[in-house]
Amino acid sequence: MLLLIDAGNTRIKWGIPDTQQLPAPAQPHWLKITSVAHDQTDQLLAEWQQHKVTRILISNVAGSEVKTRLMNLLAHAFPDLTPEWFASQAQCAGVTNNYQNPQQLGCDRFASAIAAAYLYPSQHVIVATCGTATTVDAVTAQSEFAGGMILPGLKLMAESLARNTAQLPQVAESIQVDQPFANNTDQAIVSGCIHAQAGAITLAYHALHKKQAEPVICLISGGAAPYLLPHLSFQCEHIANLVLTGLFVVAQSNPR
Repeated sequence: MLLLIDAGNTRIKWGIPDTQQLPAPAQPHWLKITSVAHDQTDQLLAEWQQHKVTRILISNVAGSEVKTRLMNLLAHAFPDLTPEWFASQAQCAGVTNNYQNPQQLGCDRFASAIAAAYLYPSQHVIVATCGTATTVDAVTAQSEFAGGMILPGLKLMAESLARNTAQLPQVAESIQVDQPFANNTDQAIVSGCIHAQAGAITLAYHALHKKQAEPVICLISGGAAPYLLPHLSFQCEHIANLVLTGLFVVAQSNPR
């Protein structure tokens, strides 16, 4: 069994696909997939030990402390296995990384780009990942990561204005893409944050379409994706496990 781990800034998501091969081009079927907050990682040990894991591949953007914690847990759960730490590079799984310094690209962004190129071969794709930070990246039909943008995530934007975000989901649902002008402060803040996020995705979508002069696919992932989807004026497919799918493609392209 293959254990895939996506250690993000807020949560650690992990999954075990129910097959060693991907039915191209399609999303994998998962035998198990879930996530925990950083302060709940101790419970991962008992869950992982329930599976006969033979290979581990990890994307970690949460820093050295989380990496050390994961290494200790994995050493206890699977003492005979050596985890593989996915890192961005100039080329991987058929995708060319055009970042000025390929190693500086977040490995989660590169994994998502690999997933996008796999799921939509020979198509131009905008990949919006809306979590603690929002990243909006372009992948060309030639399987090239062309670059992207990074901005504060939806919740981080609202919190930067010192407002309680507990009601953010409910308020977000009440904001309409064609009615950005709120008549109270809480909704005005959420409206501003939502339209800043949606505006960045929309700008990227139209810019890639103009540059390539061909149709563009838009994918959206991350915890804030459901709040932003209703505010995009074009079709955008929600894929919840884009990083894990990318890791699966990487594992399949580099069998052991």
